[in-house]
Amino acid sequence: MKEFREIIKAYDAAVHAGKKSALAAVVHLEGSSYRRPGARMLVSDEGELTGAISGGCLEGDALRKALLVLQQQKSKLVTYDTSDEDDATIGIQLGCAGVIQVLFEPIHPGHANNPIQLLRKAVAVRQRAVLVTLFSLNDKRNEQPGTCLLMEENGNISGAIPYPQLEQVILDDVHRALLSNTTVFHSYVADDFTVTAFLEVIQPAVSLMVIGAGNDAIPMMQMADVLGWDVRVVDGRNTHARPERFTAACQVLVSKPEQVLEQIPMDDQTVFVLMTHNYNYDKAMLKALLERQVRYIGALGPKKKLDRMLGELRDEGMVITDEQLACVYGPVGLEIGAETAGEIALSIISEIKSVLTGTPGGSLRSKLDVIHNREHTRITERRLA
Repeated sequence: MKEFREIIKAYDAAVHAGKKSALAAVVHLEGSSYRRPGARMLVSDEGELTGAISGGCLEGDALRKALLVLQQQKSKLVTYDTSDEDDATIGIQLGCAGVIQVLFEPIHPGHANNPIQLLRKAVAVRQRAVLVTLFSLNDKRNEQPGTCLLMEENGNISGAIPYPQLEQVILDDVHRALLSNTTVFHSYVADDFTVTAFLEVIQPAVSLMVIGAGNDAIPMMQMADVLGWDVRVVDGRNTHARPERFTAACQVLVSKPEQVLEQIPMDDQTVFVLMTHNYNYDKAMLKALLERQVRYIGALGPKKKLDRMLGELRDEGMVITDEQLACVYGPVGLEIGAETAGEIALSIISEIKSVLTGTPGGSLRSKLDVIHNREHTRITERRLA
């Protein structure tokens, strides 16, 4: 999400300066690569790059391809085979061992639903959306349809499918992608053409709510800001909850615990960390959060402190289910031997990422399979009647 925002900002600056821009996007991958499908890079006609489609090995050639696309004003699909050690086009022995499909699209500022405008709409509101990008693997010389449609979770649709005979079947697949919250690839096969669709589920940014504005909250807010998360800090003490103590993008709220949830938006990407070092404040917040559907509630401090809070809430008549307890993480953070405030922040941020992505958070060297499941990039063929 942060990369999208940076690309949009760079595009707006380019338009203001009278520059032309092209968007490069990884639209499919077979094997391994530094970046996954959905990675994007904006290229201006002066060679300025924003974002990335690889770890740096493809950017040089991608710059040349993007400038050619800007000159011809025609979309282009380029295949980079980093598994070919004899390929001198992009460099020898890159080591990624993947076949990467990169779509280059010239951006026309006058088009209301050009790819950048669709990205802008995707990041403008806190809801999931599916971005549809169409390309032809079989006939790369013809103009590629490209990024053409965005469907938001509330049903709003921007753009259009350029094939009338495909419109309904693609929209049905977009609905399914939204419901399953899964990015998918489909190849639609007709008698006279075949087109591949990259149906990309775009999640809103993680919204981190840090309950407690002490000094140990500062490095956590800084790390979350680097990741592009939406960050807020809440405290009952106006001496601590002051905007100048935190990153510029951080929202600061002074509030009693019982009123906090009335003042902030919440969705399934909203997570909380309790770290006020005030037992009663943390306990009141824990009670309020347990009554809501929250995916992650981190509690700083020893386990006996959390057990005491839960015990007192039960004694007060609150029924706490196993499902609710499964969302509470205390002591908070992954076990990495953290001691300093910065190290503890790293531990907590890592655990939040692990929980939201459904990954165990162990060492990658212990993983027996590939890092990313190859099944996630499998293209499903759909034959049209």
